[in-house]
Amino acid sequence: MRAMILCGGMGTRLREQTETRPKPMVEIGGQPILLHVMRLYAHHGIREFVLCLGYKGHVVKEYFLDFEAMRSDFTLELGAPGGAIEYHREGPDDLGGFRVTLADTGEAAPTGARVLKASRYLDGGTFAVTYGDGVADVDLAAALRFHRAHGKLATVTGVRPPSRFGEIDHEAGRVRAFNEKPQTTSGLINGGFFFFEPAFLDYVKATPDTMLEREPLERCVRDGELMVYEHHGFWHCMDTYRDWENLEALWRSGSAPWKVWG
Repeated sequence: MRAMILCGGMGTRLREQTETRPKPMVEIGGQPILLHVMRLYAHHGIREFVLCLGYKGHVVKEYFLDFEAMRSDFTLELGAPGGAIEYHREGPDDLGGFRVTLADTGEAAPTGARVLKASRYLDGGTFAVTYGDGVADVDLAAALRFHRAHGKLATVTGVRPPSRFGEIDHEAGRVRAFNEKPQTTSGLINGGFFFFEPAFLDYVKATPDTMLEREPLERCVRDGELMVYEHHGFWHCMDTYRDWENLEALWRSGSAPWKVWG
């Protein structure tokens, strides 16, 4: 299956870091937070990604086009047809086998429009969606099993961080209300790790120029098609400079909770 990662936001609350690059390319421990997110999925067996690009999407494209050269020694045979290059790297490569599709989804498109535009790169089965600026130690394999077991169209991971995020009202696993970023919250909030069945895209098509978190998911709730997988472990987004400082400090401590991969 494939994981769609929303990489198009401007990151205005992290302007110190996002003047020249999109937020998913802001580095934690010397690597873009986007790679941390991708490694989490890979740890749980999902290694195919569709990156939904927008603001400064060329930075993401350049990063992946130069990916091998920038992380390896290499030998280049000048003048060779096609530019023969031999890469040299010591030790195992935990990023080997990643398949990454980079899709331009509009400079200022809302999240729903990004998902819809990039959906042509999905494989027709269950798919994941997440944001390119949040990390967690969530068991995505268990969340996927939960999603497949309940038989509904959509699953959102619910977490319990500070109250400045969107709230999920739920009972016995079934979502009763999905309120994105209310003024006050209690209980679970949107942790940003979703699983969807292909038919969920019909909800997005009904309102193609809106936020994924608004009409599509709210209509899903009304139809009883959105379930919540509760995650009680670590979760942290990178909305502000202070968030970045916290994540960087955790990484440098050598005990970053979201580093579940080897």
